[in-house]
Amino acid sequence: MMNVILTILVAFLLTLWLGRIVIPALRALKAGQAIREDGPTWHNSKAGTPTMGGLMFMAAALVCVVVFGFTGMMSGDFSAMYVLLLALCFGLVGFLDDFFKVKYKRNLGLTSIQKACLQMAVSAIFLYILYKEGIMSASLYIPFVNVSFELHPIAYIFFAMFVFVGCVNAVNLTDGLDGLSSSVTVIVMVFFTAVAVAMERFTLAILPASLIGGLAAFLCYNWKPAKVFMGDTGSLFLGGAVCGTAFALDMPLVLIMVGIIYIIETMSVILQVGYFKLTHGKRLFKMAPIHHHYEKCGWSEERIDLTFAGITAVMCILAWFGVSGRF
Repeated sequence: MMNVILTILVAFLLTLWLGRIVIPALRALKAGQAIREDGPTWHNSKAGTPTMGGLMFMAAALVCVVVFGFTGMMSGDFSAMYVLLLALCFGLVGFLDDFFKVKYKRNLGLTSIQKACLQMAVSAIFLYILYKEGIMSASLYIPFVNVSFELHPIAYIFFAMFVFVGCVNAVNLTDGLDGLSSSVTVIVMVFFTAVAVAMERFTLAILPASLIGGLAAFLCYNWKPAKVFMGDTGSLFLGGAVCGTAFALDMPLVLIMVGIIYIIETMSVILQVGYFKLTHGKRLFKMAPIHHHYEKCGWSEERIDLTFAGITAVMCILAWFGVSGRF
């Protein structure tokens, strides 16, 4: 437990320190964010803000998992390292996306097909390793009723691959306002840390604990007005960490509750596109994803961040009671 507390503190201080190095370096490299042409016009003032800032909390997480998870890994528990490597692979996909955006000064990097194929390949490898190592079973745990349904391993892995791609991209969609993805995800990581500790999975708890500290420090730079954006590098990394931790804890369905904001953001886009096509040009929301709808309704970015984070906190509390039968 002391390792978990130290992890949070060290990750916070390390990310805070890295911000003083990484942000000026990104500015010097002219790694500025391109703004969506179809996005809110008032976001144009954010153009040029350094992106790829997710490298800060990614580096802190790597250091913390190696240092504070060392004892556990020496005892044969590599769960935190596996999830971290998965998240880093997703972060690499995001880095390539950010790189092409910065290089060609546009808001489009890798194509959707390219990203989906890379993400599915990473997911398949990770899930196979988790299953073979005995960290993840092929049973689907149902929160609240405390029962599990056994699936064929191949069917479970295919199901999990689609959950991974959906979850990772949902976290990516949530990263549309200063501080939004950071403030929502830090609460999700508090939940996963608490669950891992309650299940005595102390080594696994190191990764979400490192992201509690890392994201809290990142918010010091990412809160409005943001001095840096996490970019797809950071948001895809976070998506991998969120989904990977859920599967490593063998309770992926908990993502429905703790990831409710990610789901709402994704559904708002799907509904907007579907309604637009069905009605030949009408819109269900003023703009999608839904955080932009609330912006157009006059909400400040800070109000949206705090409201979405509050909803996440409530759902995480409910999820705690839902999975408490496993402790």
